[in-house]
Amino acid sequence: MRNLLCLFLILSLVSGCASLKKLGSAGKESDKTRTAALVAFENEIKIAKLWSTNALGEYGSINGGIRPVLAAGIIYAADSAGDVIALDADTGKQIWKKSLDFPLAGGVGFGGGLVVVAGTDGGVFALEAETGEQRWNARVTSEVLASPAVNETVVVVQSHDGKLVGLHPSNGEKRWQFEIDIPILTLRGTSPPILSDNMLIAGFANGKVIALTADSGSILWENRLAIPQGRTELERLVDVDGRAVLVDEVIYASSYQGRIGAIAKASGRGIWYQDASSVHDLAYGLEQVYSVQKDDEVRAIRGNSGQILWSNDQLTLRKLNAPVTIEGNLAVADGEGYLHFLSQTDGRFVARVRVDSDGVTAPMIADGQTLYVQDNSGGITAYQLD
Repeated sequence: MRNLLCLFLILSLVSGCASLKKLGSAGKESDKTRTAALVAFENEIKIAKLWSTNALGEYGSINGGIRPVLAAGIIYAADSAGDVIALDADTGKQIWKKSLDFPLAGGVGFGGGLVVVAGTDGGVFALEAETGEQRWNARVTSEVLASPAVNETVVVVQSHDGKLVGLHPSNGEKRWQFEIDIPILTLRGTSPPILSDNMLIAGFANGKVIALTADSGSILWENRLAIPQGRTELERLVDVDGRAVLVDEVIYASSYQGRIGAIAKASGRGIWYQDASSVHDLAYGLEQVYSVQKDDEVRAIRGNSGQILWSNDQLTLRKLNAPVTIEGNLAVADGEGYLHFLSQTDGRFVARVRVDSDGVTAPMIADGQTLYVQDNSGGITAYQLD
């Protein structure tokens, strides 16, 4: 029954969410429930394709749960069928490929010389980053829908049943477990935990952001990012599903049907909150926080105060993925495979290119002037901004 409810929620998020109030638009109210048509504009920056490869199969996304990662000039990526690859970020040349023959929904985690992915039945696989050889596999209590957090001392996996598990990086043995009581109804997605020194930061389906000690799983603090409101279980959904951003000892996090907030890393104290509704990762740049709302409105918020600086609603219901900052621009991709670049200053469109007609769901990676995009057909493409 719970799976059916979660499926209903996914369908309603994709096709039935109403837009928020449009800023500076002359559109009628009925336009807010329609997928926005692409607006014409003159490109202000040049987008050059550096390379493209189809080394993976179809990408099966659970709210962007299978995400690529870039480390030391190498891209590690995976697909839902269980293939994991390492690519040279400069050329796209394949370094290694490992076929696990296991359905994946969470990954890719990287750290301590390991690449870690996880599956729909709780299986966790650790591969050698250099060769792709499997070092160990373990199992947690439920499906994993987010990237594990990995460093030299611990591998942390968050399962969909509200548990965080710390595993030993050398053999996968369980070191500790932390769990919360999850609501009756939740979205089908999980926030990827973040490791910072010996602190683990994680968001949960009950609207809380919690910090633990990474080596023991002891709780340090908790912050009530979102407060459930309404009479029905649907109205009271406040899942924290997107990845938070940690900048200069401040954590920026957001929830569905709740708030986006700035939280002091050391104490968990709330610095500011702003009403918001998002299931995507946040991005940060130019001292601003960027968020894609549930209706695909893109917002920029001042990092030190929570003030909304600009809002672009011209991509309404286009099924955007998480935003990423690159060279003074904000990149988002949509369900039709278009990659949009917006100015971080005022949110205007500055460039657009089509990646793949099957769409882009996975979070993207930016490094300097290069953007790496994994599309839903299994291709990975590198673009450079000129």
